[in-house]
Amino acid sequence: MSMPAMGDDSSSALNASGLDFSNDTQAMDFLGEILDDSDLQISGNAFARYFWYGVVVVIGITAICNFVQKTILRLRIRAAAANITHPARPRNIFTKSVATITAIVREVSYVQFTPTRRGFWIKIPPFGTISLLLAYLGFVLALEFINNDIPGAQHYQALGIRAAWLAVAQVPLLIVLAGKNNLIGLVTGASYERLNVLHRWASRVLLLLATLHLRYQNYGWNLYGLVQMEWSTDTCPPTGIAAYALLLWLNLSTLAPFRNFSYEFFVIQHLITFFGFIIAVMIHLPSTALYSRVYIYIPIALYIVDRFIRTVRFAYNNIRPGRATLTAFEGGATKIRVPIEHVQKWRPGSHVFLKIPRLGLIQSHPATIASVPSSHNNDLVFILKGHKGFTNRLLTFADSSMATLLPKTQQDAIAPPKTHTALIDGPYGGSHADFAAFDTVLLIAGSTGVTFMLPQLLDIAHRASSQRLPIRRLEFIWVVKSSSWTSWISDELSVAFAQLRASGIDVEIKIFVTCDDAFTESSETTKKTGCQCDKSLGPCCCVRDSLPPTDDANTAKESRQDSPNSPDPDPDPDENPTTTIPTITTAIPPPSPPCCSNAKKQKINTIPVISSFATLISGRPPIDGLLWNALDRATGETGVAVCGPLGLNATVRTTVAKISDERAVHKGTGAQGIYLHAEGFCW
Repeated sequence: MSMPAMGDDSSSALNASGLDFSNDTQAMDFLGEILDDSDLQISGNAFARYFWYGVVVVIGITAICNFVQKTILRLRIRAAAANITHPARPRNIFTKSVATITAIVREVSYVQFTPTRRGFWIKIPPFGTISLLLAYLGFVLALEFINNDIPGAQHYQALGIRAAWLAVAQVPLLIVLAGKNNLIGLVTGASYERLNVLHRWASRVLLLLATLHLRYQNYGWNLYGLVQMEWSTDTCPPTGIAAYALLLWLNLSTLAPFRNFSYEFFVIQHLITFFGFIIAVMIHLPSTALYSRVYIYIPIALYIVDRFIRTVRFAYNNIRPGRATLTAFEGGATKIRVPIEHVQKWRPGSHVFLKIPRLGLIQSHPATIASVPSSHNNDLVFILKGHKGFTNRLLTFADSSMATLLPKTQQDAIAPPKTHTALIDGPYGGSHADFAAFDTVLLIAGSTGVTFMLPQLLDIAHRASSQRLPIRRLEFIWVVKSSSWTSWISDELSVAFAQLRASGIDVEIKIFVTCDDAFTESSETTKKTGCQCDKSLGPCCCVRDSLPPTDDANTAKESRQDSPNSPDPDPDPDENPTTTIPTITTAIPPPSPPCCSNAKKQKINTIPVISSFATLISGRPPIDGLLWNALDRATGETGVAVCGPLGLNATVRTTVAKISDERAVHKGTGAQGIYLHAEGFCW
């Protein structure tokens, strides 16, 4: 593919020799020659197409990788059904080669170093995303400057026009990446919310190109003192400034402080500003290059298609609106259950946009579905923590969870549960990989991040009860501030645990409690436990690394019935040493006086009792130890999923990359691969 040559003959270059710029006629004629883009727009249009050729190539490569990964996972499911040993381990030269290349890419792309201090709004993406963004930026800048060194008075005009064509070529990409139903997500397997970071950076690249366009053209005019004449005689500069101002606001308003101020306000103003930007661009495009408007017509069409699909789906979902039951739980959480007739299928980890008109007529809030189609009688279940706005109103209107602990007849006798009309837009997104196709699975959740992990657990448990799966071992890790938070999903955890054990899958559920009075020592043992507190600083909570194990924690594992999913015997412990994590009894102990508390009155909450399916551990989870423990037992690829605060996600990402490198995964050591899916709270 040859690049169009521009202005190689310096002898024909436009210059100002012999011109009298005090003569308005001569100055105007010279300005007209500078603005003549009959040749420049041909080059600009060509390089705009080259940009899209590159985009299509990247999408194609990603689609192929997605197809290969999905095929491998499906083959594992089939292999397990055929009783093939270790179905999650690569067997032939092709799968081994794919595994080695994949391991190398993962070790580089998973790493994430980002400030996690509360209130710090700059979030640094993982290195894989950074690499993609740098390649994107480098490609665009190369297209801007390659073969664009025009001599003479049109030098800066050529740079400005090339930047304008590349800028307008970004608009379709911007819309494709923003749509809830988009082609890129369909072929690459990435849901729209995971493409959102690329959407924001495409907008920033558009702003950069618009800045170059504005700067180069004004600088070129200013060299000959023609800026005032151009601005007073041409409509392009003022309309361009209007479009630039709207684009600048679009980018500023996507920064975290603005986005987090109010979700509903952000969405409304973002759409209004974008419509204004599109109109301003249409007016700004010169009559000499009207065919450049194809880059505007395409995104308009894409947006209309996306909105049409969403509208049809929304109307179908809510032909008979569901009635939401709201239940308040400890920790300021609201559990919402919505039976809805026309939403029957969704992937684990999917989310919807939930609207309850009683709590906000125009408000539609994103909510992860904490259930799967096979659980809760096919009802949609959500758990939202109350903050402000919609989630706070949910908590206010919710019934207390204490009533739900009574028998149903007594609940109805006290008061019938209140229900509210709920409208559903979705579902969207979900887990990229099928975690049932891995040998070992580690699900790590922080706080309400459990709404993404619980469906993975429920889905695997349901499928394992009816078919043989590759998965041999599953570990569910949940980090909470208080043991009372376990009441959110205690029933679901109990059911899933029983199903997995009955299917012969080795399952462990560990709940790390980071700050609970029930796990602190009395003041008499403060020195012994190392729990210290300066009472002049106000209330504090001291948590030890572990509590002494009890007899229940040391009992032998219960015998298992023969089942199609019974795992192979664990490797020799001498050959595969595991990391031991001190635990406490599987039942939550009664509350005891806090070791260090300056509160005058201690609020003692009802502590739910977790039966033998869960282990509670005081303190924060040792991510490194948990991962080594799981990987040392794995005989095939391990799937790791994490959903929680940024600090937890970044720690898991970096630790997975480090351990993969240390174990030399798929590099001749016999160590098996590690797949990671990280889901964040932010949007």
